[in-house]
Amino acid sequence: MIKEEMTIIVFVLLFWASVFFVLYTYFGYPIILEFLAGFKRTQIDYPEHFPTITLLIAAYNEEASIEEKIKNSLALQYPVSKLQILVAADGSTDHTPDIVRAYADQGVDLSYIPERGGKMAAIVRALSTMAHGEVVIISDANNQYDKHAIEYLAAPFSDPAVGVTTGAKIILEDGRHLSSSEGLYWRYESRIKSNETKLGTCTIAVGEIIAFRKNQFSAPTQKIINDDHYLVLDFIKKGYKVVYVPQARSYEYVSRTAADEVMRRTRMNAGLFQTIFMSGRFLPYNRPFIVWQIISHKFCRAFVPFVMILALLLNILIVYLNFIYNISTLLMPALFGKALLVFQVTFYFAAFLGSMFNFEGRLGKVFYLPTFLVNSNIAIVRGLYSYLTNKQQHIWKRVNR
Repeated sequence: MIKEEMTIIVFVLLFWASVFFVLYTYFGYPIILEFLAGFKRTQIDYPEHFPTITLLIAAYNEEASIEEKIKNSLALQYPVSKLQILVAADGSTDHTPDIVRAYADQGVDLSYIPERGGKMAAIVRALSTMAHGEVVIISDANNQYDKHAIEYLAAPFSDPAVGVTTGAKIILEDGRHLSSSEGLYWRYESRIKSNETKLGTCTIAVGEIIAFRKNQFSAPTQKIINDDHYLVLDFIKKGYKVVYVPQARSYEYVSRTAADEVMRRTRMNAGLFQTIFMSGRFLPYNRPFIVWQIISHKFCRAFVPFVMILALLLNILIVYLNFIYNISTLLMPALFGKALLVFQVTFYFAAFLGSMFNFEGRLGKVFYLPTFLVNSNIAIVRGLYSYLTNKQQHIWKRVNR
């Protein structure tokens, strides 16, 4: 019986280690940041600063949204003589280039070639051939900026130590629980990024509202899926700060369908795994505190679904062995182990029901959190598969919003 008891103890220890990892990733790291940031003064109020800026809009086959985006960009509060609006529409086969050309007399520039090389390739080509701003802001065609967003993004560049700034992603509510869960997630992310900035540097940027010093940009040597991951790690590696500016707001709707949202998350997570596999070249090992932040904020999340599966399997094994050998342990009494298993099964079943049925009202609020968490982690698994099998390349398929 000693052998069986030791086996159960090992399984129980592994189970609690799995639970600790998940809790640390989602709650522990943010709580530690909150505690550490409490010893820092509030975020710096940067003076007004007006460098020349290129607003670079990546727009592949965006005829449905590019005109509204251009109008939004033209209405932004920033000295006209210091703002270049440049649309990179490489590979577009719809009317996107024609729509952009119609605004040439208002100062909107077009970077376009028929060949499609992916978002990062279009950005690099536009930067090297047409962009003339000291600071470049990368945006998408399907998001709208607050009219003062560029002013807020530009101000921190008054500090020569700042290499990148990024703003807040605001999900517009459309009555769907998909938008509610996405909105909750981005508010959670916003708090983490604010505290990271207080502690020195933010480690994650919002891809549709990210600004950087053009003269410090290095074109990637390989095809990149997530340009924002690359930019942040590259500038941190060079010793620059990344500043999160919550006042610089970007608004957008969530993907139109759950299938589109799964596709979007899958490609983002494929890019995350690409970043992890490339991280040996980008992590600033001479600054271990920042390495801890990068690993805790993003890299740990990539392993959560596998740890969750492990926790469920271990829980089943522990309950089974308790039943067969009638052995319990103080680390997990038999009844408590059964209760944990019931909780896990109920949680995953609720996520299954939430995915199968579009619950509304109060019932929908009960189901949307487990559904969002489980679907997010399924997208991580799909993202790993897509990356390892080369199904998710640097060329993206756009999603409807």
